[in-house]
Amino acid sequence: MSTRGQTSPLRNLRQKCGGSCTSDDDLPEIKLITQPINGLHYIRNRLRPPKSRKGIYYSTDWDKSALVSNFQKRGWLQVPSFNGEWNFYWACTQNCRYIFGIDHPYRMRSDQVINHFPNSIELSRKDLLIKNIKRYRKDLERRGDPLAQSHPPDTKLGIGGTRYKHLDIIPMTFVLPSDYQMFVEVFHRNPASTWIVKPCSKSQGVGIYLVNKLSKLKKFAYDARTFYPQINRDTCVISKYIDNPLLIGGKKFDLRLFVLVTTFNPLKAYLYKEGFCRFCTEKYDETEIDNVFMHLTNVSIQKTNQEYNSIHGGKWPLQNLWLYLDSLRGEGVSDMLWSRITATIRHSLDAVAPVMANDRHCFEVYGYDIIIDNNLKPWLIEINTSPSMHSTTTNDRMLKSRLIDNVLDVVVPPNCMPNEHWDKTPNPELLKNFTVLMPISPSKPEEQAPVRRKGRLSKKKKSKSTAASSAVCSSTPPPAEGETKIKRSNKLVKQ
Repeated sequence: MSTRGQTSPLRNLRQKCGGSCTSDDDLPEIKLITQPINGLHYIRNRLRPPKSRKGIYYSTDWDKSALVSNFQKRGWLQVPSFNGEWNFYWACTQNCRYIFGIDHPYRMRSDQVINHFPNSIELSRKDLLIKNIKRYRKDLERRGDPLAQSHPPDTKLGIGGTRYKHLDIIPMTFVLPSDYQMFVEVFHRNPASTWIVKPCSKSQGVGIYLVNKLSKLKKFAYDARTFYPQINRDTCVISKYIDNPLLIGGKKFDLRLFVLVTTFNPLKAYLYKEGFCRFCTEKYDETEIDNVFMHLTNVSIQKTNQEYNSIHGGKWPLQNLWLYLDSLRGEGVSDMLWSRITATIRHSLDAVAPVMANDRHCFEVYGYDIIIDNNLKPWLIEINTSPSMHSTTTNDRMLKSRLIDNVLDVVVPPNCMPNEHWDKTPNPELLKNFTVLMPISPSKPEEQAPVRRKGRLSKKKKSKSTAASSAVCSSTPPPAEGETKIKRSNKLVKQ
């Protein structure tokens, strides 16, 4: 009997150093697997051929309607997670790490799939994501790849603060306290700049704050002199703050997009065409850096404000944003922005693909948080390995229900049991609202073909785009507060 391969020492170290993933779900609902395992006897029982049975058995750690309703619609039967009789397991990251941990003799059968990769923290932990992207840039530079082209040394860098032309997908970022001295050198070059500090292993906006003075970082100045990466868990990342965000109704917002990855080697990734914008409850003012209600878009933070409206949840469907941009800045601007977003997401996945443990039993749905600046450039903020399936509004519930339904069509072989030997190549008609994230062409990295989105305006409706945008702004509560009607000139403003 063959044993499962040992994990790399680097991954074991990262798990022991506080490798909790970023999640939007509520932790109290998690039911951790704590059943004792009787070593070799347990392995033999688990590897026996399953008894003949009808249907697919599922287990889930999240009692969310978007998940359970889709499982029940397919006629699947629910079983407890600890006995291992499931075929499909929508697990929390803690239980997934338990299943794949080298300390536990747990082996998965060929008819089982789970919704996380073993070392998904390579994407979800902010410090590991930054390190992977920086390594990805260096690797492309060594190979002389055209994607790694950089600006001349005398060029004034933009808000991102990086010299790359095509790989400028994240703002300039440092890991504290290890990179504190490098951060101080950059800060002294532009003392009037604003930076944002984020804990590496926390979610829901916990512990995030803005700084514009070094005096607020005295703790990291002390830790930098006595820092031991192997045992220190209070690491943070500090990034250049995007102080010119695209505003709608004077309010800041970001995008929540969903990306499905079925395998990292080779990389097979799909971007869901639907998503939503998350708005702040107060109008943006870059001088008030202590007001989280105008800077942080996390729903868990915004719902604590008395201005929060639980009816619409401070969210906009993604299609409303496309209508708004096409009517205000010219037809086709949304296609250009969507193309830039797909390139940003593909770069982030290419950066972590070499270090990901590609298990045949795994797939993963990532929640991407992306902010757009006033020049319509997308910036990657963070990636969630457990995007919230909790529904705050009716539209939210319908969107996530469609998402899970589409995910199950892609990751489970049609009309049969899950199978680890399946090549995970679904029929094109099963992709529905998913679009394939193709490799970025080195010759023309910024001229990728735009993705045709569902519900795009037809030619007959071009003349009515202004009226549609005004209707969207007036019917959607978040941007409509304090916003006047959109005035459009005779000529379209083209980007």
